[in-house]
Amino acid sequence: MKVLLIGSGGREHALAWKLAQSPLMTEFYAAPGNPGIGEHAVLVPINIEDHEAVAAFCKDKAIDFVVVGPEAPLVAGLADRLRADGLTVFGPSAAAAQLEGSKGFTKDICARYGIPTGAYQRFNNAPKAKAYIRDQGAPIVVKADGLAAGKGVTVAMTLDEALAAVDDCFEGAFGAAGAEVVVEAYLDGEEASFFCLCDGRNALPLATAQDHKRVGEGDTGVNTGGMGAYSPAPVMTAEMVERTMKEIIEPTIRGMAESGHPFSGVFFAGLMITSKGPELIEYNVRFGDPECQVMMMRLKSDLLPLLLATANGTLDQVRAEWSDDPALTVVMASKGYPAAYEKNTPILSLPEAGEGEKVFHAGTGLKDGALVATGGRVLNVTASGGTVAEAKDRAYALLDRVRWENGFCRRDIGWRAIERETGADTV
Repeated sequence: MKVLLIGSGGREHALAWKLAQSPLMTEFYAAPGNPGIGEHAVLVPINIEDHEAVAAFCKDKAIDFVVVGPEAPLVAGLADRLRADGLTVFGPSAAAAQLEGSKGFTKDICARYGIPTGAYQRFNNAPKAKAYIRDQGAPIVVKADGLAAGKGVTVAMTLDEALAAVDDCFEGAFGAAGAEVVVEAYLDGEEASFFCLCDGRNALPLATAQDHKRVGEGDTGVNTGGMGAYSPAPVMTAEMVERTMKEIIEPTIRGMAESGHPFSGVFFAGLMITSKGPELIEYNVRFGDPECQVMMMRLKSDLLPLLLATANGTLDQVRAEWSDDPALTVVMASKGYPAAYEKNTPILSLPEAGEGEKVFHAGTGLKDGALVATGGRVLNVTASGGTVAEAKDRAYALLDRVRWENGFCRRDIGWRAIERETGADTV
């Protein structure tokens, strides 16, 4: 098969690394990719926002299958444009991608189909949003409705914090994404990430994971796109997975089909496991980042047939096998992230990874032939082990051999799972 992968982040490097292992692959391209992805695929300098250019490349190279990694091209309708040319595409239509593109849309689906989630209201002006917040009290959650690169969510523990978050949205801190806000109830519990392939009718549960959103150790400081992750998530027991499928995923599949937007792709359900069970925080319509990195490390099956069955509507004919060994990834970020940071700082060298280890490139580039850090989250240092503690030790041992002066990381990734393993207080 001739395959084109869309994207350039750590998630796409993990997908590229796994896809490249498939014996079905004959030619592999990535647009635009990054230096790590370039180890596995031919990089194509296409602007992925230019859907016509992507379509022309697919026609020129007789591409058989397109895998869309990030959410923005899906929300913008890239999958629809390519399917119009008869291409097989992994990723939802623009209409179905509203599950991530509009938090209000998702909340409305939840309300219509009885999917457990926090109570909410949608607002298109600040005074009404603030009046509702004052009425509800804190803690409370304020979300920019649209895509905000993981930064449009404020879990406000005080009224002042919530009111300031409303101002941020309506005063343009998140661009067009903040033109409408969703204010929702604060859910108390433990967060988990649940992944499931869906072909519009059939569903195939994948792995579970937990990530660390806060920039500081002990899960303190501001939210980021994710500072590390591990899989599986201990809180996602077999019973909790079964409940998530029955109470959240299956009603969503039915609801999207009945709404005229059948969903084909990957559901990434951000969950809060509360005293009542699993409740939906939000949906993403692509693999998580950095959750994808630990999932691909654990996946024993060939990824390509799984994604292809999703796109072709034959998901009931495949299954996924997973390693029992946990995997853990640590994000190395540019100093200053998630606020302003210096770009194009030199990464002098990366360590050679052993079996069950991998350094995924998330925000890297080449400048005058040398590797540099171009993003906020730059490297995902990943390892597996017999326990989460062992995976953590291996990942940090690998990370400590990275030569990049402008990088920083949290040193406590996996603390919650390790606490469960050892019974000790690790924070």
